Amino acid sequence: MLTDSAAGRLLVISGSTRSESANSALCRTVMSFASGELIVDGVLDVAMLPHFNPDDDHEPLPATVSALRSAIAAADAVLFCSPEYAGTLPGSFKNLLDWTVGGNELTGKPVAWVKVAPDARRGEGAHATLATVLGYVQAVVVDDACRHIPVTSELIGPDGLITDAVTLRAIEETVRAVLPA
Repeated sequence: MLTDSAAGRLLVISGSTRSESANSALCRTVMSFASGELIVDGVLDVAMLPHFNPDDDHEPLPATVSALRSAIAAADAVLFCSPEYAGTLPGSFKNLLDWTVGGNELTGKPVAWVKVAPDARRGEGAHATLATVLGYVQAVVVDDACRHIPVTSELIGPDGLITDAVTLRAIEETVRAVLPA
């Protein structure tokens, strides 16, 4: 299994507000890989953050923003998984990203994203916007870890985790690729 060959602390962030989304299923699945030398934390509720306001981006930060920035700072790498709405990032996920701009937690941090849309043509606008924001905060995009891994509801078990062996292998390869050696 993955944990035998991967080490470090990975933060997975779902950009979806739907609890039953394929994006969150992928993140929960990655979180289930944790054991031994691999620690995986997750942010699965992007709606928990207050609306970004630059006037509020100072100490003391809202507790949820402080927790987000602390989780990013503690991670060795960050893996994003977000749907696309109307050709770009969902507003709640963009709000999460806006809260990262005032800190430097993503600066120099290895990051990647996974697109789970069954149709490979979907999601490009969201990932282009994500790449722009990640470039702005000077994150290090690990291109080899950015992938299209289609996830349909048939691949998700009743526990909310992905069960398909081929899909699990692709997810494991992504985790290995994003974590620093």
